[in-house]
Amino acid sequence: MFHPVNPLIWLIGEIVSIYSWMLGIYIILNWLIAFNIINRYQPFVNKTYYVLSSLVEPALSKIRRYIPDLGGIDISPFILIIGLHFLMHILYYYF
Repeated sequence: MFHPVNPLIWLIGEIVSIYSWMLGIYIILNWLIAFNIINRYQPFVNKTYYVLSSLVEPALSKIRRYIPDLGGIDISPFILIIGLHFLMHILYYYF
């Protein structure tokens, strides 16, 4: 059964969903570059990495300020994904 949703809440939910997909692609691309599977200096990879990092890194840097150093393991993307999904559930539950 279809439950009507406020169009503004739907739009915010879709933006959060797209942002979480971009974050997931950024994580995978970052791992592929770190393990030397793909070359960062290829034009497509370089442009994609630049666009994704300019969209994702501002949020990740704010999270990195508050979490302790874990010896080279960066958990800030996972915290951001959990926070985004939590935001989506709050939006759909209360509105």
